[in-house]
Amino acid sequence: MGTERVRTDRLGLLLDQFDCAREQARVRLTGLGDAEYLWEPVPGCWSIRRRGEATTPRAFGPGEWVLDQGAPDIPASEYAEVARQAAGGMTVAKIAEDWSVSVERVEEVLRHTGPALPDDSPVTTIAWRLAHLHFCFAGQWEWTFGERRTDPKLLVDFTPEAGPALERFWSLLDRWRDSVAALTDEQLDTVGLSQYPYGSDPDDPYAAVLWGTNLEFIHHMAEIGVLRDLWAASGAIHG
Repeated sequence: MGTERVRTDRLGLLLDQFDCAREQARVRLTGLGDAEYLWEPVPGCWSIRRRGEATTPRAFGPGEWVLDQGAPDIPASEYAEVARQAAGGMTVAKIAEDWSVSVERVEEVLRHTGPALPDDSPVTTIAWRLAHLHFCFAGQWEWTFGERRTDPKLLVDFTPEAGPALERFWSLLDRWRDSVAALTDEQLDTVGLSQYPYGSDPDDPYAAVLWGTNLEFIHHMAEIGVLRDLWAASGAIHG
């Protein structure tokens, strides 16, 4: 990126980061086909499935295809976030509500000391990761810039076809980007500008919410990139 394009204001930095990640994602996802999109590299993957074939306890979606979701828990990778929430003044009860777990589970996490435990989260398919991002961006747009009425779990009609999924996803990101670009400094500092019901958005300044949204986009796209590399390298198996 040339220096003439660099912005140093808060919104500019966040937008430039998002734009660069989106450009890289578009290149990385070029040529994605249905078989690769749904590829399950190991047994027990989470993916999108027909409603009657879902095996996870909280799979959701408004249509025929649903997104796998397991029982609520706090993964080890989020222990530090829970500690930050507690240090920032959130009560154990509010943290438990935030993560949809029991107070006892939060207390167990807060008592943990020593090295972080390894996560035992399931491997997820490209379809799952894209659908997860789509669900998050759609929900956060609705509960920040929209009517703040529709449950995020009812906003995305998941599809087993890579082409339509990507077309809808890029369109959503364009809408998201346009809305974010119009924010004022006062809105960036507003606590509760987003009322997204899953997570801590209502308790955070919106600049912090945007930072977290960028991070979610970047890290899931990096995971998708690795899955595409593995698919290409294992062509002899599935080809």
